[in-house]
Amino acid sequence: MADSVLLIDDDADVLRSLGGYFEHLGYEVSRELSGEDGLATYDRLQPEVVVLDLRLPGMDGLEVLERLKERNAGVILLTGEADLSTAVRAMQLGAENFLTKPVDMVHLVAATARVADKIRLRRLNERLLLQSLPTDGLESLGTSPKMRELQRQLGLLAQNARTTVLLLGEPGVGKSWLASLLHRLSPRSQGPFVQVSCWGQSVATLDAELFGAEKGAVEGATERRRGLLEIADRGTVFLQEVAELPIELQPKLLRVLETRSFRRVGGNREVEVDVRLIASTTHDLNVDVEAGRFREDLHYRLNVMPIQLPPLRDRSREDRLTLLNRLLNDLQRHVSSGPPSIGPEALERMLAYPWPGNVREMRNVLERGLILASGQSGIGIEHLPGEFRARPGQGDRRHTPQTIDELERGHIERTLRHHAGNRTRAAQELGISRATLINKIKRYAIQL
Repeated sequence: MADSVLLIDDDADVLRSLGGYFEHLGYEVSRELSGEDGLATYDRLQPEVVVLDLRLPGMDGLEVLERLKERNAGVILLTGEADLSTAVRAMQLGAENFLTKPVDMVHLVAATARVADKIRLRRLNERLLLQSLPTDGLESLGTSPKMRELQRQLGLLAQNARTTVLLLGEPGVGKSWLASLLHRLSPRSQGPFVQVSCWGQSVATLDAELFGAEKGAVEGATERRRGLLEIADRGTVFLQEVAELPIELQPKLLRVLETRSFRRVGGNREVEVDVRLIASTTHDLNVDVEAGRFREDLHYRLNVMPIQLPPLRDRSREDRLTLLNRLLNDLQRHVSSGPPSIGPEALERMLAYPWPGNVREMRNVLERGLILASGQSGIGIEHLPGEFRARPGQGDRRHTPQTIDELERGHIERTLRHHAGNRTRAAQELGISRATLINKIKRYAIQL
């Protein structure tokens, strides 16, 4: 596969000349006129090298450089001014090279080849690392400083088996997996792990499910029914979406946290339990408290050790790589015919994707890929959903399918109109001879 380069410059002539030179050398070339469009194209295509102009409309080159380095891009910066302080700043931000215009193409091509080799090697190392990363335990959360600090906090929580934990974060960030892991790593690991959702249940149903019911106290209770809190004695209860717990039941849960006891529905005897409560929510409970939907005293009891799980779009590339590895290893146990790895291009697309559905979406995409790639050496681009396979223009709602001839005809017509029909000037802008332009006008029957 040929190396790819993304050119970002607001001068169409520069894009045309540099792009043509690189294409002549066998590179795959993409061109963008602004930093915003350049970032979008980089996220879509993940080219090995970005050649970036310093002076851009809107977002300037240094800001674009900073955004690209957050993505671990290989960037060569071009500028029309030999400004030493700017060059120093660019190198501090992570530019691989800093060249002045008019650029020496020999130097630019040599620099581009070096950066492409470096990025290719780094991506190869990532793929190799993917095979050796941890697949279970807290270390599989990631390797960034932010995630290492989260691991440290969770490790302390796992050993303090009576402390209530509140897991916060968007849907799909892995709160259920983390609750289960905290249980497995705790001294309570030999006891039950009971999971219950507060969402979408009536007060009576959830009351009986959590606290149990005496015979005849609720419809269908032909004998005494033990609640999930009682079943989880000496273990862990994971209460999903605690913000949806009906206000009528919140005092009963608060009492469990304070006294480790409760009464079954219809009962008058205290039932004592030794359980650890892990709760989760996607809500801001402070807002719910202010609105009167959630008791302030219960919030205090739950908020002993809140843990915020970041969405995938805010996690580092290395953390997403670690997560991919954990999910891949887990899914391979269930999809035995799936391949052992993810192909290089598919891996790049998956690492760059924003994952609006977070871990849940990543798991689903991986499972689909493993099934479709059964019997092959790795998951490829063709095994991923359409949004991962899209090239510039594909997946764009504004895109209208056109042939190359249609595109060329439209571009020539627009250029001629811009120059008021002056064929000499139009030919110069198009980079073709006047005779060639006249032939194309005849071929496409262009009339002005």
